[in-house]
Amino acid sequence: MRALNTVRHLFVLLVLLSALPGAAQAEQTLTAIPGRVMAPDFSLPDTSGTMHKLSDYRGQVVIINFWTTWCPPCREELPSMNRAWHTIEEEGIAMLAINMGEDEDTIFIFSADYPTDFPVLMDQSGEVIGQWPVKGLPTTYVIAPDGRIAYRAIGSREWDDAGLLDKVRALQQ
Repeated sequence: MRALNTVRHLFVLLVLLSALPGAAQAEQTLTAIPGRVMAPDFSLPDTSGTMHKLSDYRGQVVIINFWTTWCPPCREELPSMNRAWHTIEEEGIAMLAINMGEDEDTIFIFSADYPTDFPVLMDQSGEVIGQWPVKGLPTTYVIAPDGRIAYRAIGSREWDDAGLLDKVRALQQ
């Protein structure tokens, strides 16, 4: 029940944020997360049924994006994430998109217009998103190789922006 309330609150917040002038035109920046805030582990299936556990990616930089198909800024952001994926996939950086509350049929239909070549995970119950400090959609986290949350981005970004990717790459060192 708590997870469902979280989903409802996020929906209301998203609608309000989307209505603001220029809301979809977010700066190409990442907010650094101070200290050693560890990323909550999760185990979620992708749209093919393969399970993905965050702890299995330990030692890699991981970009985790929380999104839904009905979110206009999410739709705006996904093509740039897919372009970024093609740039970084050979560099040992992982990218995961966690869909909030929808099933594989909805995601499959959506992917005809917004294809993604990186794993799309399903958090149908909202349990995982409830463990992360998500304030609106889309929200993206960049996880350092040691498992700590290094950066957060609330709202859409152009993920194939060279400066943004350079910050992500710097975590590998």
